[in-house]
Amino acid sequence: MDELQDVQLTEIKPLLNNKEHDIETAYGVVHVTMRGTSKGNRPVILTYHDIGLNHKSCFNTFFNFEDMQEITQHFAVCHVDAPGQQEGSPPFPSGYQYPSTDELAEMLPAVLMHLSLKSVIGIGVGAGAYILSKFALNHPDLVEGLVLINIDPCAKGWMDWAASKFSGWTTNIVDIVLAHHFGHEELQANLEIIQTYRLHIGQDINQENLQLFVTSYNSRRDLDIERPILGTNEEPAKTLKCPALLVVGDSSPAVEAVVECNSRLDPINTTLLKMADCGGLPQVVQPGKLTEAFKYFVQGMGYMPSASMTRLIRSRTQSSSSVGSGESAQARFQANNLREVSMGIPETTEVQGSPQTMEVSC
Repeated sequence: MDELQDVQLTEIKPLLNNKEHDIETAYGVVHVTMRGTSKGNRPVILTYHDIGLNHKSCFNTFFNFEDMQEITQHFAVCHVDAPGQQEGSPPFPSGYQYPSTDELAEMLPAVLMHLSLKSVIGIGVGAGAYILSKFALNHPDLVEGLVLINIDPCAKGWMDWAASKFSGWTTNIVDIVLAHHFGHEELQANLEIIQTYRLHIGQDINQENLQLFVTSYNSRRDLDIERPILGTNEEPAKTLKCPALLVVGDSSPAVEAVVECNSRLDPINTTLLKMADCGGLPQVVQPGKLTEAFKYFVQGMGYMPSASMTRLIRSRTQSSSSVGSGESAQARFQANNLREVSMGIPETTEVQGSPQTMEVSC
């Protein structure tokens, strides 16, 4: 991972032309940073970060990447910070009830209304990906597309909840959050990026507020989505109606969760992107690969038809075996029907008929 040596949160250039807003909603105040102005009827890119991060530490590396400037010339960007997670946020008063993940999602329509935004393309990581998915399920008319990084659609079982509760008594919140972001191998091998984020999580985020956000996310309900069954007269399944790009690093602790989410979504408008040589923060470690994939994604939605494509290299993994309900997530990962990102290449019968996984490497 050659890019790791360049990851320095303290040296990230500030995003230009930002306007900050504290927006009142039915579930409390949310801090929003608007970059640029909306372009006609085009959607705005709306981001939502993961636990232990805010919009700067989660997305600055990605949006400051040189190739992303081609995209941000065409789209305004709206960064949402979960309540109390922005830099310098004071602790909440005693007895404050932090919003549930459902309520965090229901804050977003008020954000769009306040800023006069008609629709969005959402980019969410971890908890942010879950929250944006909830938002899209409840308000499909407001969401044109979703990029979901490290999404986990499942509620915590009671054993998981008990384990996390016990670990909360024996381990500090910073270690819990680091284990959420990074796999064991990455925690041991990539000491520079781990130390960078350890300092950020421990020093730049209010620890009491962070604990409330973590508890809210760990108390989430199942996303309650299911893959539609074609050719039946049953009531349509509850699923995302917009195009979705699911992203995960090949050594991320979220691989199985992302695969599970993919298995529940409509394969017609869902793409799963597994990034080689990448861990828990693809947007930080591999911003070039993610930028290129995002360009293809918005092109597939009908925007930026002339955008340049230079970096992405595809490899296909195919599986001809059938997958039973008891097989592993890795087997499901290989056998899911995945739609490729449009790359200006006509789809063939072979491509449409074969289960595929798209991976990228440099």
